[in-house]
Amino acid sequence: MAPSGGNLVDGAVLQCIEAASLGMPFEVWKTRLGRYRTETTIQALKNVYNSAGGGFKGVAAFWNGLSAKLVESATKGAVLLYSKETILHTMLNLGLHPSLAGAIAGAGGGVCQTSVMGPCTLLVTAVVTQKGSDKSVIGYMSTIWKTQGIKGFYPGGSAIAWRQATNWASRQGFTEYLRKLALTRNHSNESKPKLSIKEELLCGIVGGALATWNTPFEVARIEMQARAVFAEKKLGLMGTLGHIYQEAGVPGLFKGIAPRICLGVWQTVFMVTVPKLLANWRQKH
Repeated sequence: MAPSGGNLVDGAVLQCIEAASLGMPFEVWKTRLGRYRTETTIQALKNVYNSAGGGFKGVAAFWNGLSAKLVESATKGAVLLYSKETILHTMLNLGLHPSLAGAIAGAGGGVCQTSVMGPCTLLVTAVVTQKGSDKSVIGYMSTIWKTQGIKGFYPGGSAIAWRQATNWASRQGFTEYLRKLALTRNHSNESKPKLSIKEELLCGIVGGALATWNTPFEVARIEMQARAVFAEKKLGLMGTLGHIYQEAGVPGLFKGIAPRICLGVWQTVFMVTVPKLLANWRQKH
């Protein structure tokens, strides 16, 4: 798909739909696990629900911080899809293998996202991991601005950059590799080989699941941002990874991987597979 202004609109809309549907509950669930690493996956799920008293409010707690998330989604979705498709189009024109081109494009798009993600992920982390308080997104925004200014919204920037670069390099790269494999195995005899919608979705699902190997960067991001919000001792990326490892070993570095696999699959389908399906539909119409 050649880059165009439509990528900006598609990216913003798709990422907002992704977040407002199942993306936000998965985000809240894995953020809880990344901060409170002694909780099991099911305990964290229950604790999110109980944090607001159960019932309808308990269900609504899984969308806590949605306002900040939608701002993040609109901006990062537009940035990701435009930059990713621009780089991918360029790499393919240079003759690179689709999986390598996809990895480079995904990494580039992920790094571009970092500039707009810091403040929003910080606010979501704050409202999800707070204890003994029910401060809102606006409340945390005001407090951080008054006490630290603009720089207070960007702790954990290095972890976000590593996470986003490896996130989308892996999601795009793995998915492109699987697409190429499916085309070769299932459509090699066709004059104009093209994957079915089912095959496109399956490649996105598997690619998204495989991409969660980088979960340690996400756990570090959550820990670094939570420390900043709650005035705890500041640690760099390597210091944070070391602290988590000493505290909980290798399993601690992969805390929250179950909801993160769900989130990775959901985001990959929306931001890798659906854009391809949209491009195919537009070519026909």
